[in-house]
Amino acid sequence: MEFGTVAINVALMLAYAVPGFVFVKTKFLKPDAISPLAKILLYFCQPCLSIYSFQKVVYSYELFINMLIFAAFSFAFQLFAILLLKLIFLKKDEAKYRIATVAPVLGNVGFFGIPLIEALLPENPEAVAYTATFIIALNVTAWTLGAYIITGDKSYIRPKKILLNPPVLTLFISLPLFFTKTVLPDVLFNFIEIPAKFTTPLCMIILGMRFASADLKKMFSEPTVYISTAIKLIIFPLAAFLITHWIPIDYVMKVTVFILCCCPSASVILSLSEIKDSGGQIYAANTILMSTVFCAVTIPLLLLLA
Repeated sequence: MEFGTVAINVALMLAYAVPGFVFVKTKFLKPDAISPLAKILLYFCQPCLSIYSFQKVVYSYELFINMLIFAAFSFAFQLFAILLLKLIFLKKDEAKYRIATVAPVLGNVGFFGIPLIEALLPENPEAVAYTATFIIALNVTAWTLGAYIITGDKSYIRPKKILLNPPVLTLFISLPLFFTKTVLPDVLFNFIEIPAKFTTPLCMIILGMRFASADLKKMFSEPTVYISTAIKLIIFPLAAFLITHWIPIDYVMKVTVFILCCCPSASVILSLSEIKDSGGQIYAANTILMSTVFCAVTIPLLLLLA
């Protein structure tokens, strides 16, 4: 992939953060507005994005098998990475190390990954379907093992937590449509597509608002934030690249998982840290912000390998 093409697409996505930053700095909006905007993103835009992703492809047996393989690999790779980081930070139970255990693995593959996949692989719509399965694996991991590590609450390791979260609940709509090859009428598809396409601008606007209200001195002086960012943007995607290089799967699958692993840390980490006031909110926010800023450099460079 050409460096310039990737760099331009990433830069354009990050540019959406500028309005949010300006709005908070000029006091046009208060930081308190972040919470309601995040709820719109999570409970409306993200479900629309899931339905939109499955509507982009037509069901076939071969595609379904590839999606299962992709989902299994995604889940296993994320689970292994989190457990490995958990062993590394085994004797460190501080909030910042709990965040450093999950932030390098849970990426912004929905709001950031899908637009990137569509821009870089426009002739391979199946890549969007693979991304949808990656998102499922990520959300199952995030709302169970991730939530447990961040909060210390074992109640999250339950089947109920796997099923009762917005991304998974949406599958009860999107999967039947996919399996039955049901194509939504144009009017209804447009209703779904608009908020789905707005996930990236809204996500970036929220990040811009958080960046404007962040303590930059603390953000750039905390070593664990640098460690988390380096693992997320360099080590994690390179590990995915090396592993998939030797697995006999379709090339589009390999490139898709590599692109998704290059994405910055996901905002769900901050949401989970706020559930029980785990003390890791600042570290989560700073890791998300720093990884999002530096991905403008790392993604174009790493994707030269693809």
